[in-house]
Amino acid sequence: MQTRNIIVIGASAGGFEAIKTITSGLPPDFPAAIFIVWHISADVTGVLPRIINKQKRLPAINAVDKEPVKLGHIYVAPPDRHLILERGCMRVTRGPKENRFRPAVDPLFRSAAYAYGSRVIGIILSGALDDGTAGLWSVKQRGGLTIVQTPEDAEVPSMPQHAIQEVAVDHVVPVSDIAGLLVKLTAEPLPDHSDEKDNNEAVRKEIEIAVHEKLPEAGIIFGDLTAFSCPECHGVLAALHEGGRLRYRCHTGHAFSESSLLSAITEDIENNLWNTTRGLEESVNLLNHMGDHFAEINQPALAAMYFKKAKDATGFNEQIRTMLQEMETLNADLIKRETATPFKRQLHPK
Repeated sequence: MQTRNIIVIGASAGGFEAIKTITSGLPPDFPAAIFIVWHISADVTGVLPRIINKQKRLPAINAVDKEPVKLGHIYVAPPDRHLILERGCMRVTRGPKENRFRPAVDPLFRSAAYAYGSRVIGIILSGALDDGTAGLWSVKQRGGLTIVQTPEDAEVPSMPQHAIQEVAVDHVVPVSDIAGLLVKLTAEPLPDHSDEKDNNEAVRKEIEIAVHEKLPEAGIIFGDLTAFSCPECHGVLAALHEGGRLRYRCHTGHAFSESSLLSAITEDIENNLWNTTRGLEESVNLLNHMGDHFAEINQPALAAMYFKKAKDATGFNEQIRTMLQEMETLNADLIKRETATPFKRQLHPK
């Protein structure tokens, strides 16, 4: 009997406690493999598996490249590595970042949907912005089931809110109910035809980019060219259409949702302005130094001109510092809050 036995979980800020709650509620004989992406600093290793193993339920490890998948085990994406699923095994790679993260949720969900179809259950937990929404959409499109933590129950509700808004989610429940729901869903049989292979060429190419074993094909390989540049490498971005949602990917492989792209661009603006103010301060110091030099050798007119240029540069620098104090890093969540437009669950065609 074919069952749903591939479970993928995505979480970010606030997701640590949610993951612990789910794994502690599963029985030791749970008949599925669980794969977790939790956004974490690149220099923190092995925290989540150690905590899960203390619960003495299911064994948990950091995923290892090309290792076979075993049911009843929990695999966690290592820091600074994507976790990708293939038929029967895992890939752990340092492919291009997605939504500015590595590991990112979307590559795991997308590859699971491509490899295992309706055997997959995708779960989105607490986190900021919207990593995981595109991946959850892929799970749904391939016949898998989707679960999202109730936003009011999440410490940081953005990831659940975006998922609910963009995907026709099957279950929206508090995190305390997810373990019991998984036990029920993994016991249900699947139709014989439910595990057909996905022939979507664009999805296959996106998975290959994340696996990162070979260079992507030259130029933009799919999507519509845009006037935007990649915040990571400054390559040209192409727009990818999925349902009513847009994503972006550059020709070297970096990928962004609309919200993460907006956030990255405004952060780049701030960084560039700080670089400008640093350069202006260096020029002020040099101009004053040259002014002092010419004053010492009794060339007052030239010294005065250097001091004037230093004063002008100081004025420009003050204007930029004022801009830095007043500007903000934009993202879709912030704009929605400012317009007082609440997230509402939408009806989406399958």
